[in-house]
Amino acid sequence: MTVNQLSIFLENRSGTLTKVLDIMKRTGIRIIASTIADTAQYGLFRVICSNPRQAYLELVNEGFAVAMSDVFAIEMENRPGQTADTVKCFSEAGISIIYMYSFLKDGKGILLFRTDDMETAREVIHRAGFKCVSEKDLADWK
Repeated sequence: MTVNQLSIFLENRSGTLTKVLDIMKRTGIRIIASTIADTAQYGLFRVICSNPRQAYLELVNEGFAVAMSDVFAIEMENRPGQTADTVKCFSEAGISIIYMYSFLKDGKGILLFRTDDMETAREVIHRAGFKCVSEKDLADWK
């Protein structure tokens, strides 16, 4: 019901992101979705990729600080208001969304997010009938 996400800590200087992307390229790992949050001194590059375990090992081997965590990936209709309706289900259950990002896959929206209460979020997903996208679905996507 969750997928593995990498959080890669990057120094805010030219070439650091390129080095990460070159490692992914060299090892044949596809980036499926990503987002970068930054501060004055570092950036946090969150990545969903085709082989998160291999990417994690390769990046750690190259000296990067990397964390792997579980995030939810929910399929949504690609229509105005769908994200609002989806997030509202969690909000009404008292669950906070810590962060989220999204992308389109085969005409469907994929909402990736982390919450402050993973167990209750699982219950909301089940009750609401949301379709979760598996790591294999994402890795097989062309």
